[in-house]
Amino acid sequence: MDRMRNARNIAIIVAIAAAVYLLPGGGHVASTFEAALWVAFGFGIAYFGLRMYREHRITLYSLGDRHRALLYGAVALGVFAYAARRRMWETGSGELLWFVLVGCVVYALVQVFRQSRSY
Repeated sequence: MDRMRNARNIAIIVAIAAAVYLLPGGGHVASTFEAALWVAFGFGIAYFGLRMYREHRITLYSLGDRHRALLYGAVALGVFAYAARRRMWETGSGELLWFVLVGCVVYALVQVFRQSRSY
């Protein structure tokens, strides 16, 4: 039974790929579908972050204002560094700056971790 299901799934994927390749405008449909998948993925990550925030709210507030701001800033800087990676790596100084930013993110996260483990 599983072999037939696997064969059916593979046939579906091949049919979709053939439709994208052969039909006029198939590339635009594939790009739209890809964009929709990325939006769904972004919503999933946002929902996961909201769940983690709600489950660990007491731990976050016990960090104190300074380390909580350091944590949020490190997350924001990490997202920025990831988003700007491709353009920053086009030049040597941009690549160096990217590594400095990532180093700052790692340092801030280590400081927050150390604070969270202290009594």
